[in-house]
Amino acid sequence: MYGCLLYIILHQCHRVKQIYFYTTFYINRKAASPVMLGPPHNHSMETPATFFLVGIPGLQSSYLWLAISLSAMYTIALLGNSLIMTVICMDSTLREPMFGFLCVLAAVGIVMASSVVPKMVSIFSSGHSSISFSACFTQMYFVHAATAVETGLLLAMALDRYVAICKPLHYKSILTPRVMLGMSATITIRAVISMTPLSWMVSHLPFCGSHVVPHSYCEHMAVAKLACADPMPSCFYSLISSSIIVGFDVTFIAASYILILRAVFGLSSKNAQWKALSTCGSHVGVMALYYLPGMVSVYVSWLGQDSVPLHTQVLLADLYLVFPPTLNPLIYGLRTKQIRERIWSLLICPFHNSSLCS
Repeated sequence: MYGCLLYIILHQCHRVKQIYFYTTFYINRKAASPVMLGPPHNHSMETPATFFLVGIPGLQSSYLWLAISLSAMYTIALLGNSLIMTVICMDSTLREPMFGFLCVLAAVGIVMASSVVPKMVSIFSSGHSSISFSACFTQMYFVHAATAVETGLLLAMALDRYVAICKPLHYKSILTPRVMLGMSATITIRAVISMTPLSWMVSHLPFCGSHVVPHSYCEHMAVAKLACADPMPSCFYSLISSSIIVGFDVTFIAASYILILRAVFGLSSKNAQWKALSTCGSHVGVMALYYLPGMVSVYVSWLGQDSVPLHTQVLLADLYLVFPPTLNPLIYGLRTKQIRERIWSLLICPFHNSSLCS
């Protein structure tokens, strides 16, 4: 989603230089049986049966280490998020809205990581870079939808902390299970409605030239730039939709935490101030983990378009999708007392009959 802004501002000349190298490198690997597109175009175009993902250009010598690292992070993401979901679902005492949102966030993390990491590991370990036309756009859809859901969940969790700290006496009456379900449904529907047109527009572009994607997953602009037609409509739509979603969420997250800080520093007890801030620490850490890598990726690609190597830009985009699902359960497991205690009981107590399990 963020790549569209870069394309609008300064991508045209740099595009030719990047695509030329990878087209000549993979020219013999084009799909053998393309499917003809219909009447939407004035002349006959072909849709590739297969795209080829380059991986991370310039880091071919490090592919084995990248495969090992990604496999380790993916394993941690799967186990950690699954453990968080299991603990919350099994423990009847963890029924506050915060834990419900955290459970959904863990599920989104699994979806996000599973959308890209297995294919990345396959590219880096065995060189299997081909991906079918339908699988490419399915991956694109889930990546962008998952990021839209995650930013909405961060907003919902910020509002939860605001109500818990600023209006504690009304917490249960404001954030009822019905309200929480409605917020989760709204966040999901918003992501589906905003991302479906984008995937449709890009998938209906004519691809009559290179089928080589200079990326390690089907990133929107990396694929759209291969089209024979002008990808500007999809780029413009992505820019507008992402700006609205992220801008809306970040604005209200910032407003929530400003009000939280005002309320916290208005408390007379230092111990109460520390306790209130501590409850928000894990949420702030996860928000920083989500937004900062994205901002760094955008600014590096924008300001360092010619000075920063392509492999650095691609690597930043990859880590932006892998780091949050990997570190989210670690942050919440370490900083949230209730979850930490339940995980300890779940993992340790079956093997010990000590007082720690009572």
